[in-house]
Amino acid sequence: MRIIFAGTPDFSVETLHALHKSEHEVVAVYCQPDRPKGRGKVMTACPIKAYAQNHNLAIFQPNNFTDEAELSRLTGHNADVMIVVAYGQILPITALEIPKFGCLNIHASLLPRWRGAAPIQRAILAGDDETGVAIMQMNEGLDTGDVLLEKKCPISTSDTAESLHDKLATIGAESILEVLKNLDNLTPKMQESDGVTYAQKLSKQEAWIDWTQSAIEIDRMIRAFNPYPIAQTYASSDKFDNKVLRIISATPIDASNDTSPGKIIHCNKGECLVATGNGVLSLTTVQLSGKKALDIKDFTNANQLKTLSV
Repeated sequence: MRIIFAGTPDFSVETLHALHKSEHEVVAVYCQPDRPKGRGKVMTACPIKAYAQNHNLAIFQPNNFTDEAELSRLTGHNADVMIVVAYGQILPITALEIPKFGCLNIHASLLPRWRGAAPIQRAILAGDDETGVAIMQMNEGLDTGDVLLEKKCPISTSDTAESLHDKLATIGAESILEVLKNLDNLTPKMQESDGVTYAQKLSKQEAWIDWTQSAIEIDRMIRAFNPYPIAQTYASSDKFDNKVLRIISATPIDASNDTSPGKIIHCNKGECLVATGNGVLSLTTVQLSGKKALDIKDFTNANQLKTLSV
């Protein structure tokens, strides 16, 4: 098949790679325009553009598809299908109807649960036991199209957003090749009206830890926000007061305590136990603002935490 690919972040790269190495022909790659990045606000290409450049694929970066010239160019690719993976832009019906077989979207959840921008993180935050990938025939709604194929993936108690992202990226790449191979034999399935949830985009404000929550809930938050935006708290120790401390990893402990949430129960010799609203959290990797990340043994060799607070 002649394929138009549309994607932007790292999650999209494995699928583009699989398509590029397959018997299909990627005739055009669409991604978001370059954005300013970092403290220097340097204009930076997205991961999909970088991959496309390295493999000599034709790249297009329109601001939208409302322009007749952009729609005409899209038509000119003479594509059989358009594969969309975390593109970051709503496609109008005029664009969706251009390819022969329409537009197929790879979405990182078991639809209709977790439609929207951050399905991986929201699934971990909610304590879901499993998630997966849905290959969907796109329509004008937000992740509301009929599902052609669904693959499930368990969520372990050690999964972070990063580790689950990598698993689902691989499943998505494998699944779209399966769909293309069997496109004529697949029956689109309408999404159920029950069980619809929306995965809102993450905000940095959400990353502040509420120590009155349970150890299990805080652990989910830490894992869901790794690698972005990273769970954080204000910390005081024997050497500093109210510094931002990022909690990169931790382990919930099912133990009772009568200490106020956020108070340090024990912090020395490579161990740091924090009281929560229910249970105890053992910190394993932390990072003081402006410093490098340290495992708790190295951190406690230099610092004795006293309290953590929002």
